[in-house]
Order: sequence, then structure tokens, then C-alpha cells
Amino acid sequence: MANELDGFNFEQRHGKARVRVARVWRNKSDHIHSMVEWCVSISLLSDCVNSYVRDDNSDIVATDTMKNTVYVKAKECSEQLSAENFAILLARHFTSFYKQVTTAIVKIVEKPWERVHINGQPHEHGFKLGSEKHTAEVTVQKSGVLKLTSGIEGLSVLKTTKSGFEGFIRDQYTALPETRERMLATEVTALWRYSYESASSIPKNPLYFTERYLDVKKSLANTFFGPPKEGVYSASVQSTLFQMAKAVLNRFPDISFIQLKMPNIHFLPVNISSKDNTIVKFNDDVFLPTDEPHGSIEASLSRFWSKM
Repeated sequence: MANELDGFNFEQRHGKARVRVARVWRNKSDHIHSMVEWCVSISLLSDCVNSYVRDDNSDIVATDTMKNTVYVKAKECSEQLSAENFAILLARHFTSFYKQVTTAIVKIVEKPWERVHINGQPHEHGFKLGSEKHTAEVTVQKSGVLKLTSGIEGLSVLKTTKSGFEGFIRDQYTALPETRERMLATEVTALWRYSYESASSIPKNPLYFTERYLDVKKSLANTFFGPPKEGVYSASVQSTLFQMAKAVLNRFPDISFIQLKMPNIHFLPVNISSKDNTIVKFNDDVFLPTDEPHGSIEASLSRFWSKM
């Protein structure tokens, strides 16, 4: 929050970071348990300048209070809800309950606990830890204006064929050979912005954004891999990234912007040779996996009417 003080521009915010909370819901009718584990970070823009310049803390919302609010609001959620909805709930609380708070920013990272299946049957109360994480960030102003983003961190994908890299600039420093046959691997980080501009305009289904997250993840993966038998050819990570981003915007009309970061995690062909003969000859079969250094590729795609 910006202020003019003694001829200077002064901006400040405060909050509580990495508040870890787990919530379990127990359905008494069918004995099925559901659970989430969230890491919540809160940042408040508020009128508490006096705490900085006059040693007056009377307008500060204590960060310990923010932490406790996370636990209380989680307790009050008697039915399962998405990380996005919980972030909105928290942000609306801070902007409505405290007159000093003008804007609340809440970010949640959901740990990927997945239901266990035993002999093909879903377990009533057993879970295992997955890989990629679901992220959500919401900004709510006192006026009710909403900005909502969701994302994926750590979506690792790999295909052993249907990938190449040709026709790039060659100069005296270029050693990379051209190829139409290589492994392609990356760890996708995705961030997408929804078009909803107020909390009242979001869908009423409390798990809508959880379902949308799973659908977006599926769309990204399906576009990367292609059909299960024939696959789809990738001319470059750049080309595949664009097709993945476009697939999301084409399928989901309430998403106005998407950003993808896709490092090219290399699997280098292994050839071992001595002075007299070749010990190992590469034939698209033996690779050296390495993630350092790696190619860094990122881009964003938005609709013309997006505010991004």
C-alpha cells in the first residue's frame, strides 16, 4: 500500500507465510474420508502506517492472528472445497472483518495427496503422496474486486520418441547435431488466470476449481503426448508449449490467460569409444539423464480481451 511520507513514496504490506493446515472430512453415510493439505500464505495491504512511523501498533492485524484464522476457517468448512474457494473465503474475511485492510492476497499450495486403490478398489481412508502440486492465488479488494489464478508446479512428463530439433541457427559455437529422433522431457510449471471479477460471479460448486485443475492438467498432458498409439510429433519444446497453451484456452472459456514454463530436461545420447574400437554405440537406446544445465523455455498466451 503506497503512501507519501516526508517527501518519499512509502509502500508496505505484511502477512503470514507457509501456514500449514490439513483438513479431513468424514462422510458418516458411506464412511469415505477426504482430506487436503494446504500451505497458506497471506499478505495484507492495510492502513497501518503509524506502526512504521509513530510506534503505534493499534491498526496492525497480528500475523499470529492470521495464522489462527486459517485454522478456524478450515474448521468452519464443514464440506470439502477447493483451494481456490478457501483462498477466496480467507481473503474476503480479512477485507470485510478489518476496516484497515484494503486488499488481501492469499496463495495456497496444495500437497498432492491421492486416494490409494487396493486391488482396483478406492480405499475409504488411505492416501499416497503424488508429484505435481496444485497452486491457487487470489487477490480480493474491499470493494469486492477479485483476481483469481491457479496453477501446477512440478508436472514431469517424458516421451521416448516423436520429438526432434532441426533447422536452428548454426555458427562457430554450435555443436548440437540436428535430429528428428530424441527423447523429450520437461517439468511443466503452469499458471492460468480466470475471468471472474468478483466472488459473487464464481461457480457455486465448492469443488469447481478442483475439477477445473484436473481438467487443465489432463489437457496439458494429452496435448504433450498425443494419442496413445501414434503420439504426436514435437518439432521443438517451443512448438509443444504453444500447442499446450492453445489447447487450454480453446477448451476452457473462463480461462483468459495461461503461462507455461517448460525447461528442456536433457537425455544425452551415450557413445563410449576407445582409441581402437567403439565400446558402446548409441542407437536411440542408452542415454545420460541430466537436468543441469537445461534449456529454459517459457511463454504466455491470452485472449485479446484479457486484462493481463
